[in-house]
Amino acid sequence: MRFSLPFGITPTKRVLIIAIVVGVIAGTGSLLFYEGLKWGIAFFMGYLLQYAYPQEGQSVATISQWSEPHSLILLIPIMVFGSLLTGILVTRLAPEAEGHGTDEAIKAFHGDGRIRKRVPVLKAVTAILTISTGGSAGREGPAAQISAGFGSVVADMLGLSPRERRIALTTGIGAGIGTIFKAPLGGAVLAAEILYQRDFESDAIIPAFLASVIGYAIFGFFEGYAPIFLLGPLSWTVWQIPLFILLGVLCAAFGLLYIFLFYGSRDLFAGVFRRYNLPLYLKPVSGALLLGILVIALALISPEAEMLGLAGMGTGYGFDQLMIYSMLPLAVVLLLPFVKILATSLTLGSGGSGGVFAPGLTIGAAVGAALGIILHLFFPVYIPLETIPVFVVVGMISLFGAVANAPIAVLIMVVEMVGSITILIPAMAAVAVSHLLTGEKTIYRAQVPTKAQSGAHRGEYNRETLEGLFVRNSMTPGDAVITLSPLDEPGKVVDLMATTGHTGFPVIENDRLVGIVTNRDVSLTCLPGGECATIREAMMTAPVVIHPDDTLENALAIMVGHDFDHLPVVREDAPGTLVGFLTRTDILRSYARASHRVTCEPQEKGAGT
Repeated sequence: MRFSLPFGITPTKRVLIIAIVVGVIAGTGSLLFYEGLKWGIAFFMGYLLQYAYPQEGQSVATISQWSEPHSLILLIPIMVFGSLLTGILVTRLAPEAEGHGTDEAIKAFHGDGRIRKRVPVLKAVTAILTISTGGSAGREGPAAQISAGFGSVVADMLGLSPRERRIALTTGIGAGIGTIFKAPLGGAVLAAEILYQRDFESDAIIPAFLASVIGYAIFGFFEGYAPIFLLGPLSWTVWQIPLFILLGVLCAAFGLLYIFLFYGSRDLFAGVFRRYNLPLYLKPVSGALLLGILVIALALISPEAEMLGLAGMGTGYGFDQLMIYSMLPLAVVLLLPFVKILATSLTLGSGGSGGVFAPGLTIGAAVGAALGIILHLFFPVYIPLETIPVFVVVGMISLFGAVANAPIAVLIMVVEMVGSITILIPAMAAVAVSHLLTGEKTIYRAQVPTKAQSGAHRGEYNRETLEGLFVRNSMTPGDAVITLSPLDEPGKVVDLMATTGHTGFPVIENDRLVGIVTNRDVSLTCLPGGECATIREAMMTAPVVIHPDDTLENALAIMVGHDFDHLPVVREDAPGTLVGFLTRTDILRSYARASHRVTCEPQEKGAGT
């Protein structure tokens, strides 16, 4: 059924309606998924395995009552059941539900903005099966894909434009994640930050704010508004900042290991099943079987090793809470990053369904706990016991903020999840270092570097067509370009804009290109106070340029990436020599002519035969 929005509704009101509808859906969908996950864990881990699961948000007195399973003999049958059912559902009905889900939502945004209607429900079911039967995965990926999927359904129902469809989809990502983690601000920022490696989707941020608040209100009404994790006494000083920077370095190293093993295992499982032509629905079973054997093998070694194996299962949030309370032995937290990386790689790399956020937080928490405990043992006065939880929380932020290429969003989210702003300063230092060291390595491979590489910002341009067109054939030649001198008055720019309709002009001095001035430069720098005497004070010096032999694909990528409307064209061997000027309009005209030729060629050939 389709209910198109009335044509007369303004764009602002349309976005407002989208945000409200997506927020309601995100809150309801996240609540149902969360309840299903709780029931699944209670049945498989509690009832069948007799495992008193440690849970996030429990007090010290309550969580200290957690206990290992009475017998691990049922673990492998439980894990095989969950993974087999997941494999059948994924391979037969929705291959997009495999893995962590966030990548599929990001890919849909950069593609046509569509997610099949069956995917949200199947993603919820398969994620519940994977996590509740012991697979190492989180709930952020499913929440993102579920809410984004329903956002796509809303777009179909309301007959939204491509731009509005993408706003609905990315707003769903942020609202879903922000809702299920009770972190509405972080979720909204994540919606804008997670799509790119070096960019930000500004159109999504405001509707995501509203949708996240609505989703959070609905979810919290039933589940409460308390933060995900409880904190005990905290203490840190500015003199400890270098140690938090060291933690950032360690988190960068473990983050890169996480990315490497995660995708390495995925390629390994896919290669083995392809080489031996094995049924794909058994792929998740193979990973679950290996993880179950690993947990049982560790349990046979010692009680601490059994604790390590159990910490590698599920979301890991209960063990994060134990680390915040400093209730795990040093031997466990030292080895936990490696075990959790391996367990997640086996679960999701083999085709299980769930998110990578929760495992990433556990890995970072363990790195922080290990460093904090070691420093406390050697320097108990300088690093008191109350500082260890700070290292745990900062480790969560530092590691996943780096590997997700979303340091700002993860910083805000985890601060909301622990309900304390006091760790903000050390966390900022650590995540800045870890993010710089990991560079553009990312756990979300569907991310693109900037808007220039996103299909959402390329209009209807065909990349292959643009790659066959060159700047020299599309630009305005140098002798026909209107140029200005740095000594001209800003008023001359305004007059030229009024008479020519152009919004930017190259600035030439002594026959050399020294800058470019646009309507934006003049309005921001000169017009408010009228303090500019010449264009030199307003122009952009060292402008971004392009060469005659570059393709229009490269030119458009630069324009979209920098939000430019024009590019000076210079000789490659003489960067200061202006030979032309290229605008977005020039690109559009050349593209239209080329597309027309391609369309007409088959007809002409047909007429000649």
